[in-house]
Amino acid sequence: MTKGTLAVLINSTQQNWLPERWKARFEAVGGGRRVVLLPDSTLDPAEVHYATVWKPVPGDLGTFPNLRAIFNLGAGVDALMADKSLPDVPLVRVAVPDLTGRMTEYVVLHVLMHHRQELYLRDSQRAKRWEPRYQWPASAVTVGVMGLGTLGADAADVLRRLGFRVAGWSRSPRAIDGVECFHGTAGMDAFLRKTDILVSLLPLTPETHGILNREVFTRLNRNSPLGAPVLINAGRGGLQNEADILACLDDGTLGAASLDVFVQEPQPADSRFWTHPKVVLTPHNAADTDADAISAYVAEQIARFEAGGALENVVDRTRGY
Repeated sequence: MTKGTLAVLINSTQQNWLPERWKARFEAVGGGRRVVLLPDSTLDPAEVHYATVWKPVPGDLGTFPNLRAIFNLGAGVDALMADKSLPDVPLVRVAVPDLTGRMTEYVVLHVLMHHRQELYLRDSQRAKRWEPRYQWPASAVTVGVMGLGTLGADAADVLRRLGFRVAGWSRSPRAIDGVECFHGTAGMDAFLRKTDILVSLLPLTPETHGILNREVFTRLNRNSPLGAPVLINAGRGGLQNEADILACLDDGTLGAASLDVFVQEPQPADSRFWTHPKVVLTPHNAADTDADAISAYVAEQIARFEAGGALENVVDRTRGY
């Protein structure tokens, strides 16, 4: 039986997301399956059974009448869910150890950066100022992780092993050894009140849109050893109210922020986030997806599915993740 074609729909010109690179990897692990980049004038849309995507043009996926599954190459699926023409087929999200490990690296790096006063120390270096401040222990700091899925749970566990006090918040109940877990609206206030460094790894849904706002920031621990609480957002740009973040950094409600994601990407040249002295900006690369790991993951999923097995990590469309 002829294998269904795998279409690659990647809407990016960034070096780490070059479509040709991904096509080559899928061809290497596809076992002879045809792999095509769109647009392709030689392609009969009816041949396409599978699609691997990253921010595809809305409507493109709806042109494949025999589509059986969509594989999203990043962790977030909100851009796909916004496409009203999205075919009603399984939507699979990436969940591989490589991506999880990279996100944990980012979270730990930035928690340690703020915990160890790197913004102050780098400013001191530029000013040639030798004035070390008192350094508190990790055990004096509570890191609050919002979102306790695969990514959040792993980051929380590593932070705990580094000696931080760790709290976690999720929509539904979770249990993680050594992590004080809260859930739902009822658990939000207690979670925020004890948090010194707030890490957001939430999915973007209608319920979480704009959740990182002044009302939340004012409820963070006001007696933090850092002087003021810190925000780290490596989830989705739509989670954050950016005007509130800037205003809270300016008036001291927040002491600093590490932001990997934004409502508009890339950020415009006149954005204050580029130059704000309390902001560490990264270009949405907290957990850059590895083409080798992901292509093998997709190939294994398709092979299992075609043999009659179930797809793993299928998005619940009613929940948005």
